[in-house]
Amino acid sequence: MSKIKFPVLFSVLLLTSMPVLAVEKHVIGPQQQVATIDAVVAVVNDDVITRLELDERMRTVIAQLKKQGTPLPERAVLETQVLERMIAEMLQAQFAKENGVRVDDTQLDMAITRIAQQNNFPSLVEFMAKLESDGVNVKKFREEIRAEIVSTRLREREVESKLVISDTEVDNYLSNKSKMGLDNDEYHLAHILVVVPEQASAEKIRAARERADQAFAQLSGGADFSQVSAGFSDAKDALKGGDLGWRSGDRIPPAFMNELQNLKPGQNTAVLRSPSGFHILKLVEKRGGSAPVVITQTHARHILIKTSEIVTEAEAKKLILEIKQRIDSGAGFAEQAKRYSQDGSAQQGGDLDWLSPGQTVPEFEGAINKLQAGQMGMVQTQFGWHLIQVLERRNTDVSEQQKRQQARVSIGTFKSEELYQDWLRQLRDRAFVEYRLEEK
Repeated sequence: MSKIKFPVLFSVLLLTSMPVLAVEKHVIGPQQQVATIDAVVAVVNDDVITRLELDERMRTVIAQLKKQGTPLPERAVLETQVLERMIAEMLQAQFAKENGVRVDDTQLDMAITRIAQQNNFPSLVEFMAKLESDGVNVKKFREEIRAEIVSTRLREREVESKLVISDTEVDNYLSNKSKMGLDNDEYHLAHILVVVPEQASAEKIRAARERADQAFAQLSGGADFSQVSAGFSDAKDALKGGDLGWRSGDRIPPAFMNELQNLKPGQNTAVLRSPSGFHILKLVEKRGGSAPVVITQTHARHILIKTSEIVTEAEAKKLILEIKQRIDSGAGFAEQAKRYSQDGSAQQGGDLDWLSPGQTVPEFEGAINKLQAGQMGMVQTQFGWHLIQVLERRNTDVSEQQKRQQARVSIGTFKSEELYQDWLRQLRDRAFVEYRLEEK
């Protein structure tokens, strides 16, 4: 049977809250007996997580860990980890609802269609039929994907839109990269992260350090890294064994790179400190990288009409069509962009400058690649409807400007993760969370 790949971790999925239920058993003697068939294991603001929901998630997580060949942590440890993730997901879902962040069915269908295409299914119908034949609850699958998209949009809005990277940071980054000879090396990493809350007391910092030390002690005693990650790590990828995949040296913080330089594949670092908390890194593999010598860049401009609670998909598309017709009739593209576009490039006439492969979302890049110089085209992305015009193309060596842009992306990746963890901590600090896991 063919395997289907998903861009989300199904061990970290949002489940809707269920009410506490109790049922009276049939009379089997002189006294009636009452059996609780569900119970609340956590209260999260005005919502609850029930025992049935937690048990269902545990079954999913355990099945995934077994499929990965990861030794299972103690059930109580794993249960606590899973509950913490469910609480974090619920807090994000509540925040999204309060702030009007939503994904409608049209946007959801687009996302699932992309997943189908990535798995080589010719149509969405065939993909959903395959899921059903594999025993997947399609309705729940759709809501899981919707929750993942909402989480991504929250991160973009609350974290990535506020990232600031200075020229000095870029200069220092490139200088360190050159000194350490990181131009060609790539590293397959796994990690364990024990988060330290924002403005944590000395006692909480000490407790986090002790927890990290416990994880390190287990690793030193020969424990499997994936098992320890599942039991101790606060990172979202903990239930994947903390696997970070392949990363080029320029995407790893210099402080961590200093430690990795001394490792052989299979070895892990001692406990390391960062603003996010305490880390343990494992070097899984190392290989020489091969950056492309020549890349094809596209000079393009666009006009964006965003969709929202007020502007529907159909209305946005209609407005883009009207703008295109005006341009076809002689109106200037730049003039129309300044007047109508809802993107930050509007004041530059929609000019996006030279774009490199991978710099835009897949739908946008796909539309650009189909256009010849001078042609216009329309495309819908997660941001709304775009009218794109390709101005010219060029093949170019990786320039200093490109290197600086790559440096900004690498710095942004690291800073984004730190800011995201800070935002999650603040969200948690403001919330009312009551644990009832021990109640039977």
